[in-house]
This record gives sequence, C-alpha cells and structure tokens, in this order.
Amino acid sequence: MHVAQINVLPVPAHIRPTDIFEQWPSLADVAEAVASAGTRVSVIQAATCDERISRNGIDYHFTRVHPRDGASRRGRHYAGVLEAIKADVLHVHSLGAGEDAFAVSRCLPQLPIILQDHADRVPRWWRRPQCRRWYRAASGVAFSAPELAQPFLASGLLGASTRLFAIPESSSRFTQGSRARAWAETGLYGDPCVVWVGHLSPGKDPLTVLEGVAQAALQLPNLQLWCAFGSAPLLAEVQQRIERDPRLAGRVHLVGKVPHARVESMMRAADLFVSGSLAESCGYALLEAMACGVTPVVTNIPAFRALTGGGFIGKLWPRGQPARLAEALIDAAANRPSPERVRAYFDATLSFAAVGRQWADAYAQVLDERPRRAR
Repeated sequence: MHVAQINVLPVPAHIRPTDIFEQWPSLADVAEAVASAGTRVSVIQAATCDERISRNGIDYHFTRVHPRDGASRRGRHYAGVLEAIKADVLHVHSLGAGEDAFAVSRCLPQLPIILQDHADRVPRWWRRPQCRRWYRAASGVAFSAPELAQPFLASGLLGASTRLFAIPESSSRFTQGSRARAWAETGLYGDPCVVWVGHLSPGKDPLTVLEGVAQAALQLPNLQLWCAFGSAPLLAEVQQRIERDPRLAGRVHLVGKVPHARVESMMRAADLFVSGSLAESCGYALLEAMACGVTPVVTNIPAFRALTGGGFIGKLWPRGQPARLAEALIDAAANRPSPERVRAYFDATLSFAAVGRQWADAYAQVLDERPRRAR
C-alpha cells in the first residue's frame, strides 16, 4: 500500500524546501509514524518551486502552486503527481483543505481520501452547503477524539456513510531521560514538582489552575508550580493573583518562553503535569509530558480523555472547577503511577509507532471499501 499525504498550506517563499523540516518539524511527524508501521509514504507539499527530497525513506514532492490558482487547477496539479507516484490512498491534512480534496476527487474518483482534523472549526452556516459537498469526497475523517466529530455531524457536514477514525493528531519525540540530570539542568524542585506548559490565555484558564494549586497547597505544603509559556495576554492578572495570595507567593514560578529542548528537561524533572485547557484538538504539551513519564492532571475534555485513556493514566478534573483540581492534585501526588508505567502507556498507545499502526489500519479500511464518486 502506497499512501500519499498532502499539505496544501504552501511553504513560505523565503524558506527553501531543504530547510522547511527545521521550521515545520510536524511535516515529517505523521509521515514517519505511518512509515514506521511498514506503509510506503510519500508527501506532497504545496510550495513556490518544484523539488523532490528523500528523507528517512520518505519522498517529499514539493509542488509549485501559484497563489492565483483556483481549486480546480490545484486539484488537477495534485492529481497529476498522485497518478505519477501511483498512490493507493490520499491523506489530506486539515478539513480546511476540503475544497482541494474535492478537486482531486473529481480527477481521481476511485482514489480513497481521508481528511485529518487539525483544530478545524465548523464553517459558518453560509459555507456549510459547499463544505458538505466537498466533504462527501472523503471516505473517512480522523479526529483525535470521537466527540470532536460531533459538531460536524450535528451540522450535517459529514454523512452517515463517512467513516470516522479516532487517531491522535500527532505524537512526541521526547524521552523519559534521567530525572536527576533534569533536576540539575533546570533547577526545578518541589514535592510534588508540577509543570505547566501553555499560553497564559483565557482558553488555557491559568487563573483556575492557580486557585486549584492554592487550595491543594493546604495539604501539599511543598508543592511547587513551574510555568513555561509563550504568548501571555493574562500575564498581568496571573502576576497579581500570585502576589496577592500568600498560598501562591514563592510557590509559583513564571519561567516564560523556553527552548523546546528545555521543555523536555522540565518535563523530565516533574512529578505532575497540569493543564486547565477549556478545549483542545489534541494536546501536544500533554503528549510531551507523558512521553517523559509525567503523570497528567488535566481537564476532562474530549482530547484529554482520549489521550489518557479516560483517566486510566493520570487524573481528569472538570474544567473551570478549582476545588476539583485541588482534589486531583492531592490524589495524584499520593497515588501517581511510576514514570516507567506512564511511558509504557505512551509507547503502547501514543508513540509514533502506535499512531502509525492506527493510520495503517484506517488506510486499509478505506482501501477495502468500494470507492465512491463525489457528486
């Protein structure tokens, strides 16, 4: 079986195809995951020039797409590449690429297509009839969690005959490593040592997390919270909250933006990973924490339920409820699984090899079905 994965977001003109893997590490992630399961994979990447690169056993076809090209022309162009490489299945990244997928299907109606959700939102009502038509070209659609498909089903965007797959959006290359070395490298400490990695933004709900930590500290006096973050629209509110609460002052450390390699070291040093996210399409920081063997204490949202096996590993708490977070932190501090057990769960269900096996099964299912012509 030969699978082609396609990314229709063009490579920026100032970046050479050979350099894009440094800028967009995710370009290779799912492709290499699938290849690890024994499936032949090629990647078609929209670009400003034509170039072919072979990397880790995968052929990357950088395909020139003009900004003024319409979907029909792009579809014919992609179809030509797909025919040339003799692809058996097409994996299209993002439901936002539905129009391009539909255009390809008009040229290659017998080619099974799977769309993969990447935090895509249900389109506005006036676009839904058009999107509904485009999505009919897909034999299947993959979400990180089954519940994330519900808004698309409720809006009538996905038909009853469309197969739905629950596959993590990606995985992580982080490893467990040496905790003693991580302590020395990062200076992190605490009992428990708790790490937050995420923006200080309303969607991540850091103020609820701070209140939960404050309440948990009454029973966990040595708890320390270390916060790495990028954008921080709530930074002033967070700083004020910490300064005004004696339960938090000296306990919460705002580390700020750190290199990705240091995030791995912070995870390796931690006992618990905490998140207050109100919604996620996947949860990359959670994946990274579990890859390092850290016990998660995260909100009970669909993506996090899927990644933790419904709380089989770690603790889930209702979003926006600090008292329930405090309970979860106290429970996790006393009863957390070993880092080795967390990592073993990650290897079995969330690693690139595990994700690759899930994709290989999905491809086989749509390939076995009778292809349908989009109307």
